[in-house]
Amino acid sequence: LKKKTEDLKRERQLAEDLLHQMLPKSVAKQLRKCQKVEAENYDQVTIFFSDIVGFTSIAASCTPLQVVEMLNNLYVCFDSRIESYDVYKVETIGDAYMVVSGLPERNGTKHADEIAKMSLDLVAAVRQVVIPHMPMGRLQLRAGIHTGPCVAGVVGYKMPRYCLFGDTVNTASRMESTSLPQKIHISSATYDALLTDDAYEIELRGEIEVKGKGKMKTYWLLGNKNYSVQN
Repeated sequence: LKKKTEDLKRERQLAEDLLHQMLPKSVAKQLRKCQKVEAENYDQVTIFFSDIVGFTSIAASCTPLQVVEMLNNLYVCFDSRIESYDVYKVETIGDAYMVVSGLPERNGTKHADEIAKMSLDLVAAVRQVVIPHMPMGRLQLRAGIHTGPCVAGVVGYKMPRYCLFGDTVNTASRMESTSLPQKIHISSATYDALLTDDAYEIELRGEIEVKGKGKMKTYWLLGNKNYSVQN
């Protein structure tokens, strides 16, 4: 009976760990109690988007199974690295990777710093990801970051998803889509948030036309003066 109880506890823990990888712990706890999860407003968070440069042409040159293997290698690499930072992985859609800091657990003014350090790490890490069917090839990341308010909530009943809503999400996505290979494109809001401790090497990109936003003054995040990039 004691062994069966221990086995049951172990299986329950495995199930909980898997659930917590799909939803925030606080949200999963409410859903398990059949409680309604209320959407929550966050005054300041920092959102990161990235995608793979030339992914469409890469995918066209290989089989679907090879695409899956390539993306799995990439995301296993990224997932293991973001554990070093106070961030929450929201989702992956194809080759797009979305991460946020400042929710579901608020972390004061640390969110921009955490995302900035993480993004520098991921841009360096992507060069080390092996493409099984292209052993001589190397992936390139295009990244974008924006800081601002957003709303987070659970959508759906079957396979519920924890989603972010608001203009901050759209702007972060625009920062990524107007970025360049192996570059981290940041908005003025993120630039201002990173100025507080003068720890980053940042270069002015200038004013660019952003779809749906008009002209925006943006910057390139080049490095951190206090941290070496993880190998």
